[in-house]
Amino acid sequence: MSSDHPVTSAVRFLREKKVDFVPHLYDYVEKGGTAESAKQLGVDEHAVVKTLIFETNEKKPLIVLMHGDRQVSTKNLARHIGVKSVEPATPERASKHTGYLVGGTSPFGTRTAMPVYVESTIFQLDKIYVNGGKRGFLVEIDPAVLKAVLNLEEVAVGIDS
Repeated sequence: MSSDHPVTSAVRFLREKKVDFVPHLYDYVEKGGTAESAKQLGVDEHAVVKTLIFETNEKKPLIVLMHGDRQVSTKNLARHIGVKSVEPATPERASKHTGYLVGGTSPFGTRTAMPVYVESTIFQLDKIYVNGGKRGFLVEIDPAVLKAVLNLEEVAVGIDS
């Protein structure tokens, strides 16, 4: 495996868990999101998985992994986990919880252990592209890896963007 990619907390986590991944670097574009990374890498945006940090009404952080071309229904998510409400964490709070900058948030190797909720249809894909812990850096993995290395719960909270 070549080492022409950043060695982030996420990369260290994946190596520690002996996960095979393919690094993909692209030119990060502010507010470009998954549409931009998918375009640059020539992959389907549906296979680019966003790592989103939310907080419950009690300010408890959680991670949601969602298809790049879909949004999270916060109402359905809150209902699913049994809280009054869920909203996206501010970039500052998301950074504090994860140790990553927004736009470079990975579900692997986060500073704080948080519950992870994964849109169940992600597991139907052959491979996914998820952030490797730095802006402009995605790792290509088999979605089954998520189940192997993360304590996650499958949810159906995705809505069309």
